[in-house]
Amino acid sequence: MDHYDRLLAEHYTWMLGGDLTALATTQRTFLADLGIVPGAAGATAVDLGCGPGHSSLALAELGFDPVFAVDLSAPLLAELAEHTAGTPAVRPVESDLRTAPRELVRPGSAGVVLCLGDTLTHLPTRGDVAALLGDIAGALAPGGRAVLSYRDLTVPLTGTDRFLPVRATEDRIMTCFLEYPDDFDDYTVVVHDLVHTRRPGPDGGWTLRTGSYRKLRLAHGWVLDQCRTAGLRVVRDEAGPGGGGMRTVVLER
Repeated sequence: MDHYDRLLAEHYTWMLGGDLTALATTQRTFLADLGIVPGAAGATAVDLGCGPGHSSLALAELGFDPVFAVDLSAPLLAELAEHTAGTPAVRPVESDLRTAPRELVRPGSAGVVLCLGDTLTHLPTRGDVAALLGDIAGALAPGGRAVLSYRDLTVPLTGTDRFLPVRATEDRIMTCFLEYPDDFDDYTVVVHDLVHTRRPGPDGGWTLRTGSYRKLRLAHGWVLDQCRTAGLRVVRDEAGPGGGGMRTVVLER
């Protein structure tokens, strides 16, 4: 969270495209296409690792109420709160997502739980991931659905493939660099974020800020096995566009 609060939070919405309302509209279409709409399983939704909240807003637009938007980043939740003043269905919650499903909803009462944007890989251990999947299953009503998206980084990238451009505009450029250290064997990857911003004024020079953090390396097959062990049935399993190891999985209790 220190990395997010020091560096990423102020750039996060920009990284995604810059317009939170437009992002919510796109996300609403994406979720509806996955069959995520209120139904017999109920209209309670939980968005774990919500960030600035475009998915939470999308859930509210689809008719879910309440929508618990969970994150540990106070700046990102504050940004979300600015956009939900007229959307009482969305309830920002500053909480650890490892405990949020048990704390926020009664067992068997949630219609949908989201954990998108590579949030799973931010957990400290694979054991935490397995435990969270069990809690998600416990929170869902029969027939309720969960949607996960995460990046499988178990196969190391090499050479210049380790440099991942995020976004570039005339006044801001962001790039990620992945490092695979030996100290944790195949357990984690170190993500280095580099953000160049153009200084205001006639000189138009650039300032570089950097930060690093570790992500879990989660094998896609292992995640699916943990989902099934938790009592979740795989409904859809799709690779993200352009490769890069991103997976989207729709699950049903």
